[in-house]
Amino acid sequence: MSAPVQPPEVRGDTAHPEAAGYRARRTLPLRVEAMRQLRRRRTLLMGGVLAALPFILIIAFAIGGTPDGEDGGCGGRIGGRINLMDVATESAANFAATSLFVSAGFLLVVPVALFCGDTVASEASWSSLRYLLAAPVPRVRLLWSKLVVALGFSLAAMVLLPLVALVAGTAAYGWGPLKLPTGGALSAGDTVPRLAIVVAFIFVSQLVTAGLAFWLSTKTDAPLGAVGGAVGLTIVGNVLDAVTALGSWRDFLPAHWQFAWADALQPQLEWGGMIKGTAVSVTYALILFALAFRGFSRKDIVS
Repeated sequence: MSAPVQPPEVRGDTAHPEAAGYRARRTLPLRVEAMRQLRRRRTLLMGGVLAALPFILIIAFAIGGTPDGEDGGCGGRIGGRINLMDVATESAANFAATSLFVSAGFLLVVPVALFCGDTVASEASWSSLRYLLAAPVPRVRLLWSKLVVALGFSLAAMVLLPLVALVAGTAAYGWGPLKLPTGGALSAGDTVPRLAIVVAFIFVSQLVTAGLAFWLSTKTDAPLGAVGGAVGLTIVGNVLDAVTALGSWRDFLPAHWQFAWADALQPQLEWGGMIKGTAVSVTYALILFALAFRGFSRKDIVS
């Protein structure tokens, strides 16, 4: 007996079944995919962790006392980078900036890797991916919908943290100008636009992690493998950036520019570092996204 013939989309070719009223662009709407992801337990858990972080910091400052501003003579900087911990409790704006400072290096990497790495691999692990493609949902449409939703949730996670921090910080420390550890302050009117620039740059800098996670998600049926692989490679990048012997080669590492957003929290806004970091991150991300689409379009789906 001959084996059953799989639908065209499952076999990996580009043929589309003809059906009256069929429109590829109407399959797997973004709204449907967003609601599916929103209802998942890991989405709610990650949102809860990010929303809880500002309150944990407030409790820590209440127990440990107000930061004393001792920075070992670095003039408000640690290793050449701005140290916001010294002025964390000066105002709600300072507290929100500090929350981003302590989480940008690792904590905000996790939701990006989770949302982008779990999206395709989870369907494969549930053995529902081939049924989505046989619905039929074109492969490019499937990946596009999942990628847009994953990036949207990643951005929402990065916006949630400073928003909660601003509200909690206003209640705990009051609203006021953003005082800089290197001297000077930003007016209250300039604070929100500057923080918006910070969040935007952090999101762009994490596109490399998103690209890694999404590409790995199309290569494996194990969601944890895709998520862990993306986080692990991001950590490797941070380690390599710490190797000063690499010299100017570090300029090509996305991790080298991850704190360039500190230039947005200066009396005079500086764009140079953020522009370079954006160029590096976007270049790597586009390559990784292209690899994901190319590989998935030729992959035989068996799960």
